[in-house]
Amino acid sequence: MNFLKPLAASLLLGLATPALAAPALSVEFELPLIDNGDAHRPFVAVWVEQAGKPVRSLALWMDDNEWEVDLRRWWRKAGRYGHQQLDAVTSATRSAGSYQLNWDGRTASGQPAADGGYQLVLEAVREDGNRTLLKQPFNLGGEAQRFSLPAGQEIGPVTLTVGTSR
Repeated sequence: MNFLKPLAASLLLGLATPALAAPALSVEFELPLIDNGDAHRPFVAVWVEQAGKPVRSLALWMDDNEWEVDLRRWWRKAGRYGHQQLDAVTSATRSAGSYQLNWDGRTASGQPAADGGYQLVLEAVREDGNRTLLKQPFNLGGEAQRFSLPAGQEIGPVTLTVGTSR
């Protein structure tokens, strides 16, 4: 049992786990409650692109791969090319509520993204509902930035925070 004392001391001093780096990008958004009786949960895709090319998908929430083409912009830019990390961000649709996604500043292949201009894209489509596409340009490698995007029909207000370090 004496071996636990040094371990406990190192945990208390923060020596056992390195400090987590702040995300390069943090996205907070809402999925609004749409109460019209037959409203389905929306399919949602969130990704980062540079010069119109996908850099990394952050989230893909859907029920069945058969309908992923309904996320038209995501499908044309990223989905049909099958990012190697897509399974890691794909999950079931989500109910109305607030959500936060973080990007560590790495590309789909795991390499650090270069400093420069990027664009965050959020797309949501609902069966028998509407489609919302929101885009926000941002820069990596400079000063911290914060953006607020107004709500669309399928996505509530969005806050984007870009950090200074990665």
